[in-house]
Amino acid sequence: MTTTTPAAPSTTPAGTAACRPGPARRALRALAVASCVPYLTLKIAWVAGSRAGIPDGSALLDDPALMAALNLMTVLMDAAVIVLALLFTQRWGSAVRAWLLAFPMWVATGLLAPIMVGYPAQLAAGRSAPAEPFLDEWVFTVVYTGFIVQGLTLGTLFALYARDRWGRVWQGRVADLSPEAAGPVVRVTAVAASALLLAPSALHVLWLSGSNRWLPAGQAAEHGGDLAVMEGVRLLFVAAALAGVLMLVFRLGRALPVKAPLALAWTGSAGVGCWGGWLLLAALMPQDGSDGEPPTAMALAYAGEMITGMLLGACVAVLLRRRAVRTA
Repeated sequence: MTTTTPAAPSTTPAGTAACRPGPARRALRALAVASCVPYLTLKIAWVAGSRAGIPDGSALLDDPALMAALNLMTVLMDAAVIVLALLFTQRWGSAVRAWLLAFPMWVATGLLAPIMVGYPAQLAAGRSAPAEPFLDEWVFTVVYTGFIVQGLTLGTLFALYARDRWGRVWQGRVADLSPEAAGPVVRVTAVAASALLLAPSALHVLWLSGSNRWLPAGQAAEHGGDLAVMEGVRLLFVAAALAGVLMLVFRLGRALPVKAPLALAWTGSAGVGCWGGWLLLAALMPQDGSDGEPPTAMALAYAGEMITGMLLGACVAVLLRRRAVRTA
């Protein structure tokens, strides 16, 4: 995912709290780092050849070289959480260019937020055991619990850091946003991306309703509560992205504080774009007992979400940058 992505305004720090964190921020930083340890330990063990948590017959054992490469990639991704936690609480973090921290934080939001919503919802609905062995259940508990803690701690640290450095950008109400902050190009892009996003959303509605159409054979055979929950979560993030971006771009809900639609736009566009890209990658991986080709409709849906999520995020980035210039 290397297309234009959201970047916070490139301005100098407005405060020094992020440079000299208090006890609360240091505790959040320590908890964020500690929450990465179980996942990193498990992944590194798998790269080293361990089969801890992987039952016999799991598809994860079919291609050791491919799985080692993917595990190394996810090790780097989770290690980025530690880097960000340090960046948000160290003196040198205030000197980092905005886009260098906004892009990975946007990606982290997009990958962690759906899990933070979806996994508790699946537990509440009653998780169903897969027909084919994949991972022991304790692995999901350990990993997803760690992801939820990472999301909560890293998200809080970022919110505090962003408030200190760019707080003035989202002061006031939506009515205070300048019409020039968006501009015609951003408005057209927001409308076009929103319209294109309706197509993959229609597929999520179809799968949420219980239809197996355009689902891989393996998923169709196990179509149950877990899939329905995640399809609902996908639609929730689509709604957040569309509502937040369109409210900002067209100054809708004028009495609302700017931070409300901004939070929706940031989280929603990240969840749509980054999770769509992750699901596309997973769909393109070779499947057990198949030729590795996902249904065309599914691949197009995930690719469409990845692209439209990035476009919506880029709209937010442009608006924030222009507003930062006006408020400087």
